[in-house]
Amino acid sequence: MSASFTTRPEILGTFGVVTSTHWLASAVGMGMLERGGNAFDAAVATGFVLQIVEPHLNGPGGEVPIILHRSGEEAPRVLCGQGVAPAAATIARFGDLGLKMVPGTGLLPAVVPGAFDAWMLLLRDYGSMTLEEVLAPAIGYAERGFPVVPRVAEAVAPLTDFFNTEWPSSAEVWLPGGQPPKAGKIFATPGMARTYRRILDEAKAAGADRIAQIEAARSAFYRGFVAEAIDRFYATFEAMDTSGRRHRGLLTGDDLADWQARYEDPIGYDYAGYRVYKTGPWGQGPVFLQQLALLKGFDLAAMDPLGPEFVHTVVECGKLAFADRDLFYGDPDFAEVPLETLLSDDYNDARRALVGEHSSEDLRPGELEDHERRLQVLLELSGCEATTGAGAGEPTFVDLPEVEGDTVHLDVIDRHGNMVSATPSGGWLSSSPVVPELGFGLTTRGQMFWLTDALPSGLAPGKRPRTTLTPTMASKDGTPCLAFGTPGGDQQDQWTVPVFLRHLHHGMNLQAAIDAPLFHSKHAVSSFYPRERYPGVLLMEGRFPEATRRALAARGHKITVEDEWSLGRVCAVGSGDGLLRAAATPRFMQGYAIGR
Repeated sequence: MSASFTTRPEILGTFGVVTSTHWLASAVGMGMLERGGNAFDAAVATGFVLQIVEPHLNGPGGEVPIILHRSGEEAPRVLCGQGVAPAAATIARFGDLGLKMVPGTGLLPAVVPGAFDAWMLLLRDYGSMTLEEVLAPAIGYAERGFPVVPRVAEAVAPLTDFFNTEWPSSAEVWLPGGQPPKAGKIFATPGMARTYRRILDEAKAAGADRIAQIEAARSAFYRGFVAEAIDRFYATFEAMDTSGRRHRGLLTGDDLADWQARYEDPIGYDYAGYRVYKTGPWGQGPVFLQQLALLKGFDLAAMDPLGPEFVHTVVECGKLAFADRDLFYGDPDFAEVPLETLLSDDYNDARRALVGEHSSEDLRPGELEDHERRLQVLLELSGCEATTGAGAGEPTFVDLPEVEGDTVHLDVIDRHGNMVSATPSGGWLSSSPVVPELGFGLTTRGQMFWLTDALPSGLAPGKRPRTTLTPTMASKDGTPCLAFGTPGGDQQDQWTVPVFLRHLHHGMNLQAAIDAPLFHSKHAVSSFYPRERYPGVLLMEGRFPEATRRALAARGHKITVEDEWSLGRVCAVGSGDGLLRAAATPRFMQGYAIGR
């Protein structure tokens, strides 16, 4: 295929642009802009709608990292909506339960659901609209129904017996009349609507002031009826999980009351005239920057963007960066993360020399302090409890071919130059039983903790799991001009790297860069239960030239050819030359960019 091929136009405008992984959410975000809202209002409304219309990929009980920029301010900020481990979640507690790994589903892996508070802070501090205005579309879709995309139906159908037998509260929501949702039909989630309506009613009871209403909503969720319902359910219900046993939860109402979302400085790195911003190492975001630090020593512009040299170089640099992620990343509130070293020229000049002509099958982290012991522990723990069950890991499509990506994404720019990039996730319908009084389940992000003190991402009370959620923002000449991201777990910072490189080095517009065939390695240890790895395995979309695949196989890559349009759900927005731009992947026929 031609590198310049596009399935649809790159959206151009001057008033505003919105892109997300579902057309309804993008339309709602654009509607907020049309009504006079700014990019932050639009992002909040879009995020709430995504919870309803893509319930297999995120929900009200999930989390979200956000990178935002307000026009006129010098640099972007990170808004961390990643909740922390419960006070009772200790390594010893899991040991007492006979577990060597945090289960991938059920109640035990729950952390504080952080998305709601993050959206509330964004609306309070940067938005201009009322809580009712931004919640109304989501409530409407939950009450009156939304058209079911095929993957919602595919997510629920295999779980019918499991829900009926083990998670009856989930059966009540997702199997009305005993039947799963049907693709192309209208489906409603009235329990979610009731929860959001009650939050809204309590917010209005605080008076007419916009800020007071938002604060009342935060209180209702984290110290009021939502927290109380979670506390009761997690203390009494025993949920079957991927360990093959039933367990009660560890999360309590006090855990919710003691936590709130917070602002942080992003991690930045200069590359090819851009400064690229990511979250801190409590997420995998810096691994994107580490890849750029390695790749800047190669003449990527001279490489065919669909050729074997480009793919090989990107993949081998990615292997090195992800090995560092697994050994050195963790919540910086609890662990020293050597980011200055990991992004330094000296370190990456030495690491770059490890990229040879052939595919490496080894995990090769940097030789930093304690790396040998950490690597030994990582390899011993990887896949140590490969018992799978309903909803194992992040690919929540059980008993179906593997589906890469169980998250959503959105990006917005308004006419003022305000910009938002967010990657909501968690609270998947198949990961945790529905809390009956609320109509939704909670995040199982705790499965990303290791049950050891030897790794920075080991479990501890009050600690953030080292998440895979990783929105991106980039600036040029001091002004943010690009925002992008994708669902996809460990693949997120693999799919977005070639999109970014092809846009910068090969002159592709955003849509062309997204449409071009994608690839990713399965070499690194998975962040999700049961924490497996597949050394040297490289997945490629079938649209890559046969000559490229043959050349990569000759270099030792274990090629798996995927469907032609199957990897990644990248969305992106940009600005420059007086224009706003937006693009969305055509893969799975859900994502849409809109603007004018």
